[in-house]
Amino acid sequence: MSWRHVAVATEAVVQAGAIQLERYGQGVKVDYKGEIDLVTEVDHACEAAILDVIRSRFPDHDIVTEEQDLARTGSRYVWLIDPLDGTINFAHAYPMFSASAALAVDGEVVAGAVFDPIRDELFTAEKGAGAHLNGRRLGVTRADALIRSLIITGFPYDLHQRLVERLRPFVRVMARARAVRRAGSAAIDLSYVAAGRADGFWEAVLKPWDMGAGRLMVQEAGGRVTRFDGTPVSLGPDEIVATNGLIHDELMTVLREEASTAEAALV
Repeated sequence: MSWRHVAVATEAVVQAGAIQLERYGQGVKVDYKGEIDLVTEVDHACEAAILDVIRSRFPDHDIVTEEQDLARTGSRYVWLIDPLDGTINFAHAYPMFSASAALAVDGEVVAGAVFDPIRDELFTAEKGAGAHLNGRRLGVTRADALIRSLIITGFPYDLHQRLVERLRPFVRVMARARAVRRAGSAAIDLSYVAAGRADGFWEAVLKPWDMGAGRLMVQEAGGRVTRFDGTPVSLGPDEIVATNGLIHDELMTVLREEASTAEAALV
């Protein structure tokens, strides 16, 4: 019955996207969770809209969302919500942001949706039923080497405090890949891998709501998703490598080389 969950996830993110589009470029009130970690009034409005949709359909489900620490009941069903993924972009009127919703059942993501209101692109995925963009079936690329690949990444909010450490893997991958991009919305980044617009993505620190829907997109489009060492990505804060599968081992090797170099520097 995951299709029902996809339908609810879709309704939720489309409603949030409508709020984002209405407020885009209008100027918003910004608060700070950290030096460069922002939250806006639009984040809160989008979150409220998504919560209303999910609670009206599945009042007994638990919800994990970015802007509130909601009480948990221990339900098998846990929603992972990012009401505005790419808040910094949105606050600067940079057109790369989205709303994301995913459902995990017994610790496994089974349904998800990501909506980019600027481009009117709705990415959806259902476990075992594929990933789609506006109803069109998605598939990953066939690039078989980093030198023929476009890779996307992102940086954690501790970038200023750990600048050299966070930039080292970026430099190493950039030296091996055809190109590296950084867009600022992990949900869109992962959806682009699923859509064949990029060959791979990695990030050192992501929250579950950042990657809940996107990781399922990649898997259902035929790609591979793991941690840097090849083990499964958890439903908590974690690192992630998501690729077309063909370049996965090579990208993991580069990232492990970086980890080994960093460890050696501490000896």
